[in-house]
Amino acid sequence: MSHEVLERIQKIGPTLAEQADSVEAAGRLPDETASMLKECGVVRLLQPEAYGGYEAAPTVFFEAVMAIARHCGASGWVSGIVGVHPWELAICDPRVRDEVWGEDPDAWMASTYMPGGFARPVEGGFEFTGRWQFSSGCDVSDWVILGGVIVDGDPPESGGGMAKLLADPSKYVHVIVPRSDVTIIEGTWDVVGLCGTGSKDVAVDGAFVPAYRTILASDVVGGTAAGLEGCSPLYRMPWGAIFPNAITAAVIGIAEGALEAALAHQGPRISMASGPIVKSPVTMTAIGEAASEIESCRIQLLDVISRQWEYAQRGEPIPLELRARSRRDQVTTSWRATRAVDSLFDHAGGGALRRGTPLQRLWRDAHAGLHHIINVREKVPHSYASVALGHAPVDGML
Repeated sequence: MSHEVLERIQKIGPTLAEQADSVEAAGRLPDETASMLKECGVVRLLQPEAYGGYEAAPTVFFEAVMAIARHCGASGWVSGIVGVHPWELAICDPRVRDEVWGEDPDAWMASTYMPGGFARPVEGGFEFTGRWQFSSGCDVSDWVILGGVIVDGDPPESGGGMAKLLADPSKYVHVIVPRSDVTIIEGTWDVVGLCGTGSKDVAVDGAFVPAYRTILASDVVGGTAAGLEGCSPLYRMPWGAIFPNAITAAVIGIAEGALEAALAHQGPRISMASGPIVKSPVTMTAIGEAASEIESCRIQLLDVISRQWEYAQRGEPIPLELRARSRRDQVTTSWRATRAVDSLFDHAGGGALRRGTPLQRLWRDAHAGLHHIINVREKVPHSYASVALGHAPVDGML
């Protein structure tokens, strides 16, 4: 698919690859790399045209994330995470859209949706306090979307009390706060993969948040926030098609990069046991099978998104079975692509272990991507099978 953003990414790809090791060493996305990604426009792909965005088909966005991740896993991950937030902001109150994009259409938003904060009602809004883990790209973002729970008094002291609050959909909210209200906790992202994403802990201490800068999490996930009347087809897409696949697109892109790295590594390699590695049927077969698996993951992700996009463009409800299939494919392709990377790495010999070789970094990045909660497997295939048999889903992220 041709798009000007994809063309720009192709041009900056070699530079992203050259910077990948330094991005990892920095433990965050450097300002220069973030500027390059802003200039290419990836984060504006899902942004409304009225606010300087492209309002592009979601498949274009996922292709862009894959294209970046194949050169630098951390850059692709941050592009995917930060790049989905304009989709959510588009269905929020116009006042917060004006605040975020009014002066700078390239304003970035980090996030962490875990309900780590408590919002106490005050006149005009909420007093907001909390601490959250895993806010990818927070160092280079201007705003942060945070998960919060509305409490009338003191927050619950027991896990049971928290569970009771979260069971009430009117209490769990996404809260949008400016970077000036957020403290980034240094030293909280010391990891073995996706090191350059800078997914650090963040904290907010008693910030005032106007009510219009909040949105019910259930409205976002359930697709009711925007209201379908006159809404752009892009914002009629289900949450489960947009947010989870931003993660998986990065993982598949990393796998594509690992395949390229494996080919470059294996080409001149000579085994003491069998001579030129290209004459090893075991290694060559493993590479061929991994290549097929990675490509099939890409095709499967884009296909199921395209099917949902067709319904959205016609203004028709997206069938529950298709939404469940989308989540099924999102999770399973993340795991299949990473298992293909395992095979590439397992057949690359001891030289692939050396720091500075792209293959070992991409191998670590792919595995780190599987640790995101969106890739937990237990419920998702079960949920699809339940829906396919005419029963209710057991996964709440459709």
